Amino acid sequence: MKKILVALVLLTAGSTSLTARQLAAVQTATPVTEDGNAIVKGTIRTADGSPAAYVSVVLKGTSKFTVTDEDGNFQFTRINSGTYILEISLAGLETLEKNITVQEKETLALHIHLKENAKQLESVIVEGRRNLNGRPVTIGKLPIAPLDLPQAITVIGQQTLKEQQAMRLSDVIKNVNGIYLGTARGSTQETFYGRGYSFGANNMFKNGARLNTGTMPEISGLDRVEILKGSAAILYGNVAPGGILNMVTKKPKFNFGGEVSMRTGSYDLYKPSIDVFGPLSKSVAYRINTTYEKANSFRDDVHSTRYYVNPSFLFKLSERTELILEGDYLYHKFTPDFGIGSIGDSNLAPAGRNQFFGTPWQYAKSQQTTGTATIKHQLNDNWTINGTLSYQNYNRDYFSTERIQWSGAEDKYGDWKRPLGRTYTEEDYYLAQAFVNGKFKTGNLDHTLLAGIDADQITTIGKAFQIAGGTSYDVINLFNPSKYTRRTDMPNTWDTAKTKAPVVRFGAYVQDLIQLGEKWNLLAGIRWSYQDAKGIDTMRYNMINKNDTAFTGVSRTDKAFSPRVGLVYKPIPTTAIFASYSNSFTINSGSDLDGNPVKPSIVDQFELGIKNDLLNNKLSINVTAYRIINHNLAQMAPYLKNGDPNNNSLIKDLTGETTSDGVEVDIAAHPVQGMNIIAGYSYNNMRYTKTDSAGSNFVEGQRLVNSPAHTANASLFYTFSAKSLKGLRLGATAVYIGDRVAGWNNTFANRKAGIDRRIPIKGYTTLDLTAGYSWKNFSLLAKVTNLFNELNYIVHENYSVNPIAPRQFLATLAYRF
Repeated sequence: MKKILVALVLLTAGSTSLTARQLAAVQTATPVTEDGNAIVKGTIRTADGSPAAYVSVVLKGTSKFTVTDEDGNFQFTRINSGTYILEISLAGLETLEKNITVQEKETLALHIHLKENAKQLESVIVEGRRNLNGRPVTIGKLPIAPLDLPQAITVIGQQTLKEQQAMRLSDVIKNVNGIYLGTARGSTQETFYGRGYSFGANNMFKNGARLNTGTMPEISGLDRVEILKGSAAILYGNVAPGGILNMVTKKPKFNFGGEVSMRTGSYDLYKPSIDVFGPLSKSVAYRINTTYEKANSFRDDVHSTRYYVNPSFLFKLSERTELILEGDYLYHKFTPDFGIGSIGDSNLAPAGRNQFFGTPWQYAKSQQTTGTATIKHQLNDNWTINGTLSYQNYNRDYFSTERIQWSGAEDKYGDWKRPLGRTYTEEDYYLAQAFVNGKFKTGNLDHTLLAGIDADQITTIGKAFQIAGGTSYDVINLFNPSKYTRRTDMPNTWDTAKTKAPVVRFGAYVQDLIQLGEKWNLLAGIRWSYQDAKGIDTMRYNMINKNDTAFTGVSRTDKAFSPRVGLVYKPIPTTAIFASYSNSFTINSGSDLDGNPVKPSIVDQFELGIKNDLLNNKLSINVTAYRIINHNLAQMAPYLKNGDPNNNSLIKDLTGETTSDGVEVDIAAHPVQGMNIIAGYSYNNMRYTKTDSAGSNFVEGQRLVNSPAHTANASLFYTFSAKSLKGLRLGATAVYIGDRVAGWNNTFANRKAGIDRRIPIKGYTTLDLTAGYSWKNFSLLAKVTNLFNELNYIVHENYSVNPIAPRQFLATLAYRF
């Protein structure tokens, strides 16, 4: 940590090189003690009346600098009386200057219109606003500039999603430093890790509402993906450490437009998409996104079919009030695929990349339906209230062979068992939340306040099944396929039990950003969380004598306060140094080996960093160091109470204290018009730090499974502007995932017996190349992924891995209107 602190100090010293214009603005500023009592605020709109979001605003003659929010609003406080020049600029736009005169104690409200219309501004933003600290995240709820937030954030915009032809959320995550695809258990879902911790269902959001992660989200309807790293418990409660991810869908617009596209690719991929938006009246706008996808896989006998539709409507109820209604439906049918297994305890099987060890009939069918209503009302010029109501239904019907297992037989170098699993899960999720934010002043202190409440209810219904012939399907041999006759029939199944698990949660929070003079900001807040996990209702069916039995498990209620405090120091307007601390408790889903709800985990998080916007926003460099202490980590139990291997991810162990230390470096650059660069590097040390020295407990100091020490990413895209090449763009994306371990962490008993259950997996790098050409309203994009055909693996939470995809090709033809 001392080395990290030294690096931060050196980076701060090196970050003070400003452009001539920025330096002049600072040098000619009113003395550092800018403590006037006037306010300058305003709204910037395009020529056709749309909000001009993320436009730079400078009050020349002072050190005041800000960026407009999504509604085109900006505000400066502590202004001395006098005459100033307000400068409005964005790379690619003509700079607009406006002379203003401010009186003592005055609140000067401005309404400014740009020459450009909404489409022109959108094009400019795509090309010129890719710095790291220029766009607040909506999931942060508080409308403050990223430089004023003592936390690391990342926003991946729609243009990046298009340029990279993102198919899955894992394609988007390639652009986010320190976040990586950790597991794809059975290829039924994608689970991401950040700072050593899993982004489970509590950490994944869509439009600010939690999202069930049992299926893979559709990307075609997204406007952007926001990642808020570190603690977010004060805003959302009961989230795991590491960070949260929010997917923001495309919103209705009052100008007519849209896009029709067709994507095709390797392994018979076909994906037509439609996106249409426009006005229904002066006060109502609509948008409809829909897509269909059908594909095979590089894995033999693996198939996928998807349907998706996302209608939304925007109602301008008044000049200060707007309502958005959104629907979201996804159907996904696919072949579960558990990849390849291991030979012995610590060696991957030498299976071919394409070899599929399942059956022709296995399936998983998932459906996810969501309805959301979001209302935003501006109470006055300083205060806004937001409210959301959301409902989500998720269900999955699943019947498949599970991960293949080394049989332990005499021929131990080839015999594998193929177990079976059949489940049905349904979840109903209700959410209601409301929060208010606003600005006010106490004495010489400026406040940006956030206060809110939220409540949700999750009811999960699960069915257990008995399988004719038992859960052991058959035995196969890796090296001699003819040794055994593989079964191909689908066994009969019948219900044996039904469970109902209701959970109710409530939270209330308040957070205040206090401006302590020109250079210092203090962010402080606290949340109170309540969770009532009712005892699981279980109905067991007796198919022989019809003597069904019912019982209810033990209920559990948890309450906790989650404080947060952060300090930001801005030596110059474009550099911020921050430090923060938060404490939270994380609710753990599932039950322990005795069937009781798993206890929560108490988490302490410390964060220290620096954010820099340099060279007139053409270069951003952010560095963050962190420490996360989870005082009782919950993980999937490797064995059941009777000693049998556990296949149920909802049966968990509390494995002891873990500590995650790390540092992250994020870089974004726009060195010349048309060129955009995103890069990052992350180091993480996630290990057990306190466990009991008992036989079944894990070994202290051992790095956790599926936790690489090093990850890195880099993307470069260039759009040509010369007449002879206008419309052509090229790009490359490289991702590095370092060495990590599959299998299981060792226990003291394993160590004593000389058994190592860990499977070492080497690090790897993939490179994707893209090329595109636009002509009038048409565009053609082509992409090759994993250019060098790298072979490596996605790690599960057990003795199985899935090979990463080989070299593949994608092409998208689109017409924009």
